[in-house]
Amino acid sequence: MRAEDTVLLTGRDAGRVAAAAEEIRRSPKVVARVEDRVLDVSRPEAVAALAEELRGRHSGADVVISNAAARLRPDVSQAAQADEFIDVSNGGTHAVLRSFPQVLRPGGRLLVVASSLGTLGRLPESLHPMFDGATLDQVEHVVESWRSSIHRGVARETGWPLWLNLPSKVAQVAAVRAVAADRRGQDLANDIMIASVCPGMVDTAASRPWFTDYSAAQSPKQAAEAVLDLALATSADPALYGELVRFGEVLPWRGGTRPTEQEGLLIP
Repeated sequence: MRAEDTVLLTGRDAGRVAAAAEEIRRSPKVVARVEDRVLDVSRPEAVAALAEELRGRHSGADVVISNAAARLRPDVSQAAQADEFIDVSNGGTHAVLRSFPQVLRPGGRLLVVASSLGTLGRLPESLHPMFDGATLDQVEHVVESWRSSIHRGVARETGWPLWLNLPSKVAQVAAVRAVAADRRGQDLANDIMIASVCPGMVDTAASRPWFTDYSAAQSPKQAAEAVLDLALATSADPALYGELVRFGEVLPWRGGTRPTEQEGLLIP
């Protein structure tokens, strides 16, 4: 990273974002300009405005990492947490995918941090056609239908898993695949990578309420390395483009098996 580069760190909590940016600035290894910015990705207009700002200030963006997620609590019903979780995890992903691919510069990277839960095999087969080959508009429609079924109390009887993170992660990966399918030829010609990425099990305040065994969990710093390896790769690998990538390997879209309800909360 060069002194003329700019790193923009965003989040909803101004204090936390400012503190994180200041910690990065204090590192002697960081020579780039680090800016902190309040951004609520559940507001699509705010995401679009930031993308346009970067287009104007820097002629676009080189690396975009979408990592926003709302926390799930074990002591609150899944239904009571659905709106915030879906608005941030899925609505935020959709907003980023609608605004930022258009401002990626040649050699750019756009990565959505997802999970190994984001493959079709994690869901009942009756739900597969809703996501397989869907456009971004169709994925958004399915997500809103799922949300509606939760509030109407019919999600379980219509096939949706109890745990919010299962359909949410599949929808995130499906959204990435939808955008990548439309852009593949043009992007690869310009060395642009769009993909979803699974960092593996990570020991954080958000995950700790659900884990009983931390022996396999990584620190956030360790988990970030796999994401950055993909973001900073010297060239876009066509085999990884549009896919869900974990530690440099593709997790097959139609792969995976349905976890038990408890496992659904623990698989990274």
